[in-house]
Parts: sequence; C-alpha cells; structure tokens
Amino acid sequence: MLAKRIIPCLDVKDGQTVKGTHFVNLRQAGDPVELGKAYSEQGADELVFLDITASHEGRKTFADMVTRVAAELTIPFTVGGGISALSDVDRLLNAGADKVSVNSAALRRPELIGEIVSHFGSQVCVCAIDARLEADGRWMCYLNGGRMPTDRTLQDWAYEAQERGAGEILFTSMNHDGAKTGFANDALRQLADRLSIPVIASGGAGSMEHFRDAFVQGHADAALAASVFHFGEIRIPELKAYLSKEHIAVRQ
Repeated sequence: MLAKRIIPCLDVKDGQTVKGTHFVNLRQAGDPVELGKAYSEQGADELVFLDITASHEGRKTFADMVTRVAAELTIPFTVGGGISALSDVDRLLNAGADKVSVNSAALRRPELIGEIVSHFGSQVCVCAIDARLEADGRWMCYLNGGRMPTDRTLQDWAYEAQERGAGEILFTSMNHDGAKTGFANDALRQLADRLSIPVIASGGAGSMEHFRDAFVQGHADAALAASVFHFGEIRIPELKAYLSKEHIAVRQ
C-alpha cells in the first residue's frame, strides 16, 4: 500500500497565513515561510500554499513568497489561487513550486487542465474542488472561494478533470471546512473508488481520529488540514505515530 500523505495547508492573504471557518471569519496564523519550514522539519509530506485573494498585485507578491518558501523547504509544495493561464503556472514553477492547484479557472474553462498537462505534465496539475452538500443530497461545485454555485456535481467534475489529465484531486467540503467534526468521508470514498488518480481530503480535521477515518473510511490518499496544525492542536510527529499504531502506512 502506498504511504498516506499528511499535508498542511497555508492560506495566504497579504503575506500572512490566515484561517477561517466555512471560508469566512479569517484570523492570522503566522508567517507562511516560517510555518512552512517548521512543518517540513516536523515531517509533513507536502505543503499547499493558497493565495486566497489572488489579485494581480497579490500574485506578484505571492510569487516572491514562493521563492522564499522554496529556499527553505526540502519537501514538495503546491501553490494555487488565481491561476488561469499558462503564464501563471510558468511563473510559479520558476519561483520554485512543484505543483499548481487550479480551481475556479478550470471550472470556467476546463481546457486549462489539458493545457497545463501538455506543457508541464500531469504531475504538476492538481485540480482543487470546493463542493457543498446541498439539501437535495447532491454535492455541487462552487467558484471563487466558495462564493458562487455552479451546475456541476463533485463526482462528474472530478471525473472530467481526471480524464483531461489532472494528476490529483483536492476535494474540500465546504460543509466541513473549519468545523473540526471530521472529513466528508462518504463523498471521499465515492470519489476515491471511482477515480484512478489520488484524492486529497480537505475540510473538517479536528482530531487524529479524523485523519484515520479519512484514510480508512474515505479511502483518501492524503489528508490536508490547516488550523489544527497552525495553532498547535495536532503535531505531525504525534499524528504519524498514531496512524502507524492504527496500521495505516505513513512516511516517517
């Protein structure tokens, strides 16, 4: 069995790491370069940095931060936020990123995935999906950081992204984001069982048991979290030791 990955996520706004609940009520969590370095030293397998405002000026500032992050890290990291053209991908990879995450722009223009893959390879392209469980029982995809609903379902869009060449799916449950009540394991399992590419669980981590459940019940390949790491509620070495005791293969 491939080792499961633990991935801290850093949402970056105005050069600082922030974290909210259900995509709102942001609070500061520290310097992204320092946090990233600390997570690398603690044993994180990868990191994700998201430019959550992604204005034109913000992207320029963000690229400078990516360069500083790359100088400090020994593990792979993904960057996302406002990526809508190959020039964005080129700039961030040249700054030192290993992968890019595309979300709203890919939903609006799915051809973007194929363009990234043909120029840089599928291993570079992570398709991030923000989805909400609606009253009718369907998981629907949202644009613009969870602000705008679409008519695409999570399952269908994830499958299309895979078929267009995306190397991974990063699924964030908007219902679970920041709530610390566990991941959306039923939806995760349906995704993971349908797709042939890795699925990263995001949204809902509040305890070490939640990570275990994402892997055992949700069949996720990796689990991503933010506030439980940023505010010291869970330490990565202890999490990996716990998962090993639960007979889940993790990188040590």
